[in-house]
Order: sequence, then C-alpha cells, then structure tokens
Amino acid sequence: MKNLLIILLMFSGLWQMQSQEKDDSHREKIKELKTAFFTQELNLDKKKAQQFWPIYNEYESELHKLRKREHRDIPNLECITEDDAENMLDEYVAIEKQDYILKQKLFNDLKEIMTAQEIIKLHKLEDEFHKKLIKEYRARKEREKQEEE
Repeated sequence: MKNLLIILLMFSGLWQMQSQEKDDSHREKIKELKTAFFTQELNLDKKKAQQFWPIYNEYESELHKLRKREHRDIPNLECITEDDAENMLDEYVAIEKQDYILKQKLFNDLKEIMTAQEIIKLHKLEDEFHKKLIKEYRARKEREKQEEE
C-alpha cells in the first residue's frame, strides 16, 4: 500500500511537470514511472530486468507504430467515398491482426524468462497502470478547470 502511495505521488508530480515540459519529455517521464512500477510489482531482479526490458520496449515501440497508423487523421466522413471507407476498414482489421501477432510474440518471448503467471500479472499491471494514468489525467484536468473559475 505504501508503494502505491509513492507511485501515486510520482504520478501527481508528473502531471504538474507536464505543463512545463514538451511531449517527448512527458512520454519519457511516463516511461520511467512505468518502468519503476513494473519492476517493483513484478519483483524483477537486475538479471531478469536486463532480459525483460529489451523485449518489452521492442513490443511497446511496435505497438506505438500501430497506434499511430490506427489514429491517423480521418478526413471528414461525409467527404470520403465508399471505396475509401472500405480501405480504412481493411486497414483497421490489418492493424488488429498485427496487434494480436505482436502480443503473441511478446508472450512467447517472455516465456523464455518468466512464468505464465508472471506474464498474466504483467498484462494486469498494464491495465492498472493505464487506469491510474487516466485517473490522474482527469484529476489534473479537473484541478485546472477549478483554477480557471
């Protein structure tokens, strides 16, 4: 519980710093928090961490590329043709397939250094981390809104 409080305080500090820093440094801070959170919660010793992080970082890098493809600017929907819409749908399906393959590769690679239970825990921790980020983001937005009033 004490560790979670420390992490939440780190999140608070991160969001306060966000308004002062550029997006890249913001992402870097989130990555640092995620690294600390996962390392602690998965009880990664130095040796296992040295094996784990290159695998996980490669996965995240590839996932980021997929998300950029998925969230590209969508033109005004009333102005696109049916063929263009079909192509967009095909692209979305291709991205989902690649996402599945990427996750499958991650799990297979991690099986070399972790147990299946640890990999399931990682999957759960990813969700927890994202929920905490969203919660902190919303709290920060609410504070900013209150300050404006």
